[in-house]
Amino acid sequence: MRDVLFQYFEYHHKARTHLSLNEDCPQPRHIQPPSPGKIIAFPELGGLHHRYERRAA
Repeated sequence: MRDVLFQYFEYHHKARTHLSLNEDCPQPRHIQPPSPGKIIAFPELGGLHHRYERRAA
């Protein structure tokens, strides 16, 4: 049970957007400029949520 809570807290602070933070995370993420490249999905919380990043072609 502790592992699940730790994974959620990590997701909540590193990946989940917050409206009160101008749609950013408590630990700010790098801004990825629009560019050609494939968008890759990274599963979070066992696939319940996903984080997306653009990778160079």
